Amino acid sequence: MPVRLRALAAAVCVTLLGALLGALLPATPARAASRTVQGGRLDWGVKSSFQSYVTGPVAKGSYALTGGAATIGGGRFRFHSATGTYDGGTGTFRAAFSGGVRFLGHRAADGTYELDLTLSRPTVRISGTAGTLYADITSKAKGTGTVTTSSQVPFASLSLGGIDMKGGGTAVRLRNLPATLTPQGARSFAGYYTTGTALDPVSLSADVRATATPSTTPKAPKSPAPRKTAKGTSDAIANGAVDWGVRRTFREYVTGDIAEGRWILTGGAQDGGALFRFPAGEGTYTEKDRSLRATFAGAVRFTGEHGLDLRLGGLRATVEDGRGTLYADVTSTGFSGKRVPLVTFAAKNLTPRDGLVELSEAPAELSAPGAKALGGMYRAGTAMDPVTLSVAVTDDARLPALPDLGSSDPPTPESERHGTTAPPARNTASDHADPAPVLPLGLAAGLLLAAGLTLALVRRHRTRQAPAARNATDED
Repeated sequence: MPVRLRALAAAVCVTLLGALLGALLPATPARAASRTVQGGRLDWGVKSSFQSYVTGPVAKGSYALTGGAATIGGGRFRFHSATGTYDGGTGTFRAAFSGGVRFLGHRAADGTYELDLTLSRPTVRISGTAGTLYADITSKAKGTGTVTTSSQVPFASLSLGGIDMKGGGTAVRLRNLPATLTPQGARSFAGYYTTGTALDPVSLSADVRATATPSTTPKAPKSPAPRKTAKGTSDAIANGAVDWGVRRTFREYVTGDIAEGRWILTGGAQDGGALFRFPAGEGTYTEKDRSLRATFAGAVRFTGEHGLDLRLGGLRATVEDGRGTLYADVTSTGFSGKRVPLVTFAAKNLTPRDGLVELSEAPAELSAPGAKALGGMYRAGTAMDPVTLSVAVTDDARLPALPDLGSSDPPTPESERHGTTAPPARNTASDHADPAPVLPLGLAAGLLLAAGLTLALVRRHRTRQAPAARNATDED
């Protein structure tokens, strides 16, 4: 076989083999870029036995939520508005959450508490197969009473149980990660627990967004929005919202072991964890006497066992002479009423600032009609959740941001099957490894046919050359 033909055949075979292997072997995945974590929540009870101790007959204490933190079923606290970063290539994850909880117990004669512990702004950092939960801690030392405040203390060690954090999903969801107290956490716990003590498991859900690519197209300058004045006849509300959670213990009852219920939001109402936002405020505000009349969109319906069915909608707020009233259309078992005055609250100095009239977390009391509407569950005068009113009286004013709980997180088969027990830790951020791609039939057939023709050509040439070679030998 001539050298040139032999080289050509070899080159064709090598090329075909390379193409075949290149099509069959999986491509090397590109390293995922670090992306932004924006929105989500962390659910954690700290330590259930500690909660029982604080609120029990020995410490005779309580806990209070701060910064928009909420409670959910099973004695857990919900922290909100995750921010941070996630690198799908390395699996590195960091997310900080808003809100806090303060535990108080062992009240002294002077009104102070021997037990005083606040945990806030929990942050989860994960690298590899383990993670750490950090938190801002304010604690009072047991015995001495010395108060210490520390930022981002490594409070608990988290075990991922072999979870692979690498991937390219749109959310990181981790369920019931085992948590143990660190040495620094033990010191922050004021000596109530030792290093290595098992804490409540940690669950979190955080949305992941692709890193935005800077645009090279210059943006057109925006013209300033026309401003309204809140005086005279131009006192219409441009926008508004009322934030109210009804009552924390009521929400806990709804989702707890007795009612085993839930709530559903409709008409644009939003869930902020510790509160519900009723948006699209319309009405009037008069700066002269600082009075307000506004209606809001949305409704919330609570349902559960033992006949629980309560719907609140058509919310209205009025403020006159420094007092506010929150009304609602109420439908419940055995009751139906329009514009029921549910709660009253103090509303002094309702003055606009930068086009926004804002009343933040005003203490609220249940009215007598409200007590009747709630089926007598609470007496008139009972402290209800505080009311927050935000009303824009100019077109360019912006309402305060709602706590961001992230995308919806439906129950997994594990949590449905195990109920309140701790199911195995679970991560849905990482995509499963794709199997090796199947070579397209047409391409495979073409490559194999070309290879077959090349081999046939080589064999035919060898057959023709064999007699000539023998004759040459005989002649010699």
